[in-house]
Amino acid sequence: MATDFGDVVLAVPTSVDYARYSTEAADWYFARCLKALLEGSGLRAADIDGLIASSFSLPPNPVASLSYSLGLGLTWLDAVPFGGASAVMAVRRAARAVQAGDAHIVACIGADTNARNSFKDLVSAFAVASSDAVYPYGAAGPTMPFAHVTQQYMDATGTRREDFGRLCVSQRYNAQHCEHALLRTPTTLEEYLQAPPVAGPLHKLDLVMPCAGAEGFLVMREARARELGLRFARLRAVVERHNAYPDETVMLRGGWAQDAARLYDMAGTSPGHIDVVATYDDCPAVMFMQLEGLGFCGQGEARHFVQEHDLRFDGDFPHNTSGGQLGCGQAGCAGGFIGVVEVLRQVTHQAGVRQVVDAQLGLASGYGMIVFDRCLGSGAVILEGV
Repeated sequence: MATDFGDVVLAVPTSVDYARYSTEAADWYFARCLKALLEGSGLRAADIDGLIASSFSLPPNPVASLSYSLGLGLTWLDAVPFGGASAVMAVRRAARAVQAGDAHIVACIGADTNARNSFKDLVSAFAVASSDAVYPYGAAGPTMPFAHVTQQYMDATGTRREDFGRLCVSQRYNAQHCEHALLRTPTTLEEYLQAPPVAGPLHKLDLVMPCAGAEGFLVMREARARELGLRFARLRAVVERHNAYPDETVMLRGGWAQDAARLYDMAGTSPGHIDVVATYDDCPAVMFMQLEGLGFCGQGEARHFVQEHDLRFDGDFPHNTSGGQLGCGQAGCAGGFIGVVEVLRQVTHQAGVRQVVDAQLGLASGYGMIVFDRCLGSGAVILEGV
């Protein structure tokens, strides 16, 4: 299996047009993100010969239609319909395309719109598990499956709501300093604990707010990035896995437990040398699983880890420094890109007032496609700023 990504780099971290609701089509968000990528890189549309896209609201238009709506002539086009794991998997595929010479510059974009009531329509037909096994009981969307997984995790580890609250409070602090975050009002642990219940044990501040927006970045060779005068990060390692533990009744871990050693070995580093971390944050228990699986703490020990560390961007363990989805909102599949984009922004020192001092190595993990008792896709990427 090829593991060396050679001179492949990521550049131009981009977040655009976050809005609670929108009447624009998903294509519009892809176009706005592409425009920002071109402006940020000095490239022309004709220079982009690869595109990888992730979107829930693009259908009935197929991903192939984006070449037409964006006015691109492409030699390579792919889709990553993996929700919260989409960006990590986009990085892996785009890097291999550049290495193979199938494309020279790949735009990686996650984008979704959010009209009023559209989220209800999306989740009711999200998958057969949703339409047949979940929705008929009146529990539409990811909230009920995440409540189920969260309760199982709490019972297995002794984790309390106060432990989850430390994550949520730190991310609201980070969101205050993020220009595109929609939820910039700070919150306290007391306010978190008093938030109204939604689906036990989850309360309002455990859950992401659906919105519209787009996230993206470019993948190319280092020589091209230098020629363009771009700040860039080298791709040190990336892994992915699907349905990591098929025999478990409720999956309380992802593929990171199997792949973390290979991830760090590929990157030539260890958890203790990572300067900034982004975990996919559809709900706090999922973040705890990622911190454990990626080796930042032992299995079931995330509750102690968050008690012992400051997870704000100016703390000793900078985590989800943009505020993540709990602070910015969940713009559909763009929510699966937000961590990779923010880590790229941090290690290339483009994060403005929330910049992590001396950040060089960053890790972003993904976890996506929730069904009743698990998320199906998991992965992680390590980037090194230059």
